[in-house]
Amino acid sequence: MIPVSRRLDNEPWTALCVRRADRDDAAVLARLRHEFRAPLGDNVEGQDSFLDRCETWMRARLHAESVWRVWIAELERRALGCVWLQLLEKLPNPVAEPEWHGYISSFFVRDEARGRGVGSRLLRAALDECDRLEADNVILWPTPRSRSLYTRHGFTAADNMLVLRRAVGET
Repeated sequence: MIPVSRRLDNEPWTALCVRRADRDDAAVLARLRHEFRAPLGDNVEGQDSFLDRCETWMRARLHAESVWRVWIAELERRALGCVWLQLLEKLPNPVAEPEWHGYISSFFVRDEARGRGVGSRLLRAALDECDRLEADNVILWPTPRSRSLYTRHGFTAADNMLVLRRAVGET
């Protein structure tokens, strides 16, 4: 694993590999998830406990029949980032309309690899899967920092969706 403080200015970016993750990647993916989310607020769970729980959750979903798809970016076998895609099945439809949506989540690229096309390569892998499955819509929740990446790949703000945001613990 790349130390967080190490810059990758002189790395051979042509060797970057973006591949579909599998169960053997669960521990690395759990660490990436923790690195992504832990700095965003007060943690309510210790790191070791979270990593165990997250790895177990991920391992159960990283199989060929899962509605979850995951791609991992590596440089010389070191994880630099990942993107998760959940396929949301729509009810059967009698009209010519695709019956899947795609939901992009937990899209993370380590700071030292940003600005080098890693995010675009990861996003392209997820969008290619949506194209292959003829997904109707692909949805995500951008951060202000990630919005420009998504717009470069054709995402626009939706005017045909309503969201009910529930506070944590609300009944």
